[in-house]
Amino acid sequence: MVNVSYKVLFALAIWMMTTEAFPTGAERTKCHLAKYKSLPPRELEAFKKAKDKFVSVKNTHWAIRIFHRNWEVKELSVMILVKEELHLVIDVLENIRDPNLSEPLGRPLEILRHIREDLKNCVSIGFQPFSVTNVFTPSLLSQETPGCLEASVVLNLFRLLNEDLKCAAYMESCT
Repeated sequence: MVNVSYKVLFALAIWMMTTEAFPTGAERTKCHLAKYKSLPPRELEAFKKAKDKFVSVKNTHWAIRIFHRNWEVKELSVMILVKEELHLVIDVLENIRDPNLSEPLGRPLEILRHIREDLKNCVSIGFQPFSVTNVFTPSLLSQETPGCLEASVVLNLFRLLNEDLKCAAYMESCT
């Protein structure tokens, strides 16, 4: 019986030494964005319902300037761009106080928070080859009324999901 337990202990020790059973340091976090190359239709439908509800409740026209950019995605780190966009989008959506929108925004917010958590593993703290932290500066955001800021975020959700996030998921140069 003792002979068998030594064999099991030896096999377990070899397994632990040759696998990443307990990764440490920089190896602990891995970037897994491939699942965002194409979001499932039911997830995209949740975003469409939220957008449609927003448009029906907030029947106004806005001069949306926040997401109009005069630079190309390929000019900077897509990961950092998507991270900054996600922070802005989540902050704005969490602060929409219209009770008619809280239910339709629930699932999209959950999805966006999950994407943000996955993205944290992909963007190292020290990696900022291009300063996109100034893309959504407080002075730029303060030029917009809360309603226009909300509209800008909601109406650009599909661009964030279908262009920027997909570009980050493919981890390639994007145009």
